[in-house]
Amino acid sequence: MPEQITLSRLEQDLVFFNKMYDAVRLIDPVKKKVLEYRNHSIGETSEICYDYWENGIICDNCISVRAHHENKSYMKLEQNPDTIMLVTAIPIEAMGEAIILELFKNATDSMMIGTGDYNDGQTMRNVVYDINNMVIKDHLTSIYNRRFVDDRLPVDIIKAVMAEQPLSVIFMDIDNMKTINDTYGHVMGDLVLKQVATAVQDCIRTNMDWAARYGGDEFIICLNDIGGDEASHIAERIHNNISSIEIPIQNRIIKITVSLGIQTMFRSPLTAEEIICMSDEKMYKEKRRKNSKNETI
Repeated sequence: MPEQITLSRLEQDLVFFNKMYDAVRLIDPVKKKVLEYRNHSIGETSEICYDYWENGIICDNCISVRAHHENKSYMKLEQNPDTIMLVTAIPIEAMGEAIILELFKNATDSMMIGTGDYNDGQTMRNVVYDINNMVIKDHLTSIYNRRFVDDRLPVDIIKAVMAEQPLSVIFMDIDNMKTINDTYGHVMGDLVLKQVATAVQDCIRTNMDWAARYGGDEFIICLNDIGGDEASHIAERIHNNISSIEIPIQNRIIKITVSLGIQTMFRSPLTAEEIICMSDEKMYKEKRRKNSKNETI
């Protein structure tokens, strides 16, 4: 692993970096704040890091969060309305603080991929979009994957705490998924997963909330600025939407049911691991309740 950049070296390095790159900045990858280096110390500014891309939302594939989590450098292509940038994110050794050095190089006219018309900016933008999605999207259901959960949920929690807003997480598991796979095959199981993912997305807000396939037949839904009562209504809507799915096979109809657990964070902060574990426990409590009811019947 290459030697890390430290705060003591940063001032002289920044002069060099600015000669080589089109833009250089320091950011807090969790709070999403641009930082200022002055008088041998780091200070927070009012600037939000993703404002640079002029899209108003946090980048789905945030390499600075990943650089911070894994303590190593990452690179990716990103775009704003006019340019495509090659972004390098480098963790800074700073007494336990989350600090990332981001280096920007304009690649709009200099990067080529494959064959064809290299002057076609829109084609290049599609390539950038596809590459970034490959990292954080589940290939089967086209919703987000577990890597996205690990990167994004801590950021949304910090945003909720700073804004003094609630945040709710729904942990969802498909009932009897093993029976579906064993009885009808994994092709049918994959179809169930796709239909469930679509049903969930139909019930949440675009660009405000998100859903991810956490693993197997488990899903996580993050509801930003949503309290417990409203989260319960959304969970009920998701449950009903999925229950209405009917998949015909072998002269019969497969009906899908799910178990859901809800955990809301407000005023008392929870870590990503804590809120996931709490919602997971509530989901299993609901699953046990349903199984016990079936056995009684």
